[in-house]
Amino acid sequence: MSNAFIYRMPAGIPGEVTRREHSTIEPGIYDTTYPVTKFGVPVKIVSGKVRPFAAADTITTYLASGLGGFLVRPYPTQYTSNEALGTATPNTATIANVMKRGYMMVKVEASLPAVVPAKEGIVYCRKTDHGASEYIIGGVESDADAAKCEAIPNCFFTGAMDADGNCEIAFNI
Repeated sequence: MSNAFIYRMPAGIPGEVTRREHSTIEPGIYDTTYPVTKFGVPVKIVSGKVRPFAAADTITTYLASGLGGFLVRPYPTQYTSNEALGTATPNTATIANVMKRGYMMVKVEASLPAVVPAKEGIVYCRKTDHGASEYIIGGVESDADAAKCEAIPNCFFTGAMDADGNCEIAFNI
């Protein structure tokens, strides 16, 4: 995705909170040993620090200690002027913003998902490597992919995705 919009703007930017009045966002501290590489992905809280999901992690394991929520893209902060819109990498030297409840734009990782996101569709988090580059462990997906993904409790798509794979979710609403 580039910063030039020839025909249509994207539906949103991954990590962007779309309905702030319905959101609960809490600060957190990044675990620099396990850096989060994208905004708009589910994160877990381990020993009080924000981490991405790793291979073989399960969402249910972290519900008691805290499925942290989703990593929020800070606004209006930009880390560098050279990054294209929607591609910024979280700066682990700053505070992490974690959405505990609300609506957010996310990137559906598979470029051609078998199950296309739709209103009230279940949101999944990848827990097992697929072998293809468009599938990342800890990424948001719309298909269970033969048990390689786990459903995120109380998380649903609010509609269809745009051409770039951006889609709004409702979490803990």
